[in-house]
Amino acid sequence: MKETTYKSYDELPLFLNAETVAKVLGVSVSSGYELMREPGFPALRVGNRIVVPKERFIRWVNEQSGGVR
Repeated sequence: MKETTYKSYDELPLFLNAETVAKVLGVSVSSGYELMREPGFPALRVGNRIVVPKERFIRWVNEQSGGVR
């Protein structure tokens, strides 16, 4: 299986799963799952899945980093 590498936010899918969140943030997949369950993190439950809309994820990252660009 080919591993996907993202070079910019534009390349991310519209909805991110825990694996993608972890890859972008450089943390383990289990940390990605933990983060997605934190209050204030922009995760949505769709049936049994938890996903994060790309635009809300980017906004959250910018807020956490103090808006650094």
